[in-house]
Amino acid sequence: MRRTMGAVATFAAIWLWTLAFAAMSGGSVMAQGRRGADYFPNVTLTTQDGEPVRFYDDLLKGKIVAINLIYTTCQYACPLETARMSQVQKKLGDRMGRDVFFYSITIDPEHDTPAVLKEYGEKFHAGPGWKFLTGKKEDIDLVSKKLGLYSQPDPGNPDGHMPYLLVGNEATGQWMRNSAVDNAGFLARTIGDWLNSWQTKSTEPLKSFAEVPTRLTLDRGQYTFANHCAACHTIGAGEHFGPDLKGVTARRDHDWLARFIVSPEKVRAAGDPTALALRAKYKSVVMPSLDLGADDAKVLIEYIARESGGSAAAAPVTVVNVKAILDPYLRIQTALNLDNLTGAKKDARTAADEAAKFGAPGAVLQAAASALQQAADLKSARAAFGTLGDALMTQAKASRARLGDDVKVAYCPMVQKHWLQTGETIRNPFYGRQMSECGRLSAALP
Repeated sequence: MRRTMGAVATFAAIWLWTLAFAAMSGGSVMAQGRRGADYFPNVTLTTQDGEPVRFYDDLLKGKIVAINLIYTTCQYACPLETARMSQVQKKLGDRMGRDVFFYSITIDPEHDTPAVLKEYGEKFHAGPGWKFLTGKKEDIDLVSKKLGLYSQPDPGNPDGHMPYLLVGNEATGQWMRNSAVDNAGFLARTIGDWLNSWQTKSTEPLKSFAEVPTRLTLDRGQYTFANHCAACHTIGAGEHFGPDLKGVTARRDHDWLARFIVSPEKVRAAGDPTALALRAKYKSVVMPSLDLGADDAKVLIEYIARESGGSAAAAPVTVVNVKAILDPYLRIQTALNLDNLTGAKKDARTAADEAAKFGAPGAVLQAAASALQQAADLKSARAAFGTLGDALMTQAKASRARLGDDVKVAYCPMVQKHWLQTGETIRNPFYGRQMSECGRLSAALP
């Protein structure tokens, strides 16, 4: 991802006054001049509403457009790309759907059905004029190659594509390929004014040069937050696509915050209960990898603490009374060991209700228990149980709670998961009756 974001910066100011897309097959560059139906594919794609549309006739012809490639399970640039386009959409106002149109085309059509795309678009407040498109893989590849957005499969780039945004006016032949995560104001001005040959009268009065401060003070924390975080988060203005970050530096350990800022996908992959609870709550809008380093994380943490009205010092970890959650948890463990989904879901509700009484400190436990309560099958119930157990054991360790003489810590190397149970006999909740005795007792909490 570091290479991906760095490469995009190279293209941030490439102005293509006429179409000059590379023909991917031969590497040659198209002749200068306006192109229309003789160049753009007219393949059929499908919108998030299930409506079939012709790419050139219905989407491009005579329109001002902004086009990017996404996929809804992306953990890298896509969430930030889409959040940035949502910011641009807001700046363009009622011009969206009237004379400006956004098209986000999935590169994973097998997974991204119209229903999946519709849910994804709704999370980012996609309004009139913003279509999320799927179709046949070969048609999508053809379109992306013709637009100059195609990326060859690269095992070294887990993102699967480059975060480009192609903006253009088909009627005039003006086109520009830019970074999809560029400044929202710059993108809105490019799309709304430059592509319209500055014909749209600005509603904002021009500022005088006399208003420019004589000394410009740059705040690296503010700059980093504005460019990497503000598309999804606020500090004190409420939830946006992600949580409000006011006070997060007092609620969370700073080492954890730094790890999550730098490598969120690794933190989730390690089964971190807080990261998984955030993913469960915000679903498709996962924290992406932002190409930030440890120093960037430090600057962000200090900035968020300052804007939250406090110092950068971390507050002590607030713990909950795990006893209230332990009893329903142990009953869930027994139910899953017996492959009893109904019983597990019943006690998950009790655990969620108990966790809710603790407010913010119990949020992770509540989210995990709620996910288990809503599980459709044993597989998803067991996954949620793992998250619940991790959170419960983290709280138990932090509070040094006595769990009871008969409560044991067990570990299964096959699934690499710990759990709590009563008694000495292993009763594996992750495999159930199929491999009930798989595992061993552990001397201490993980």
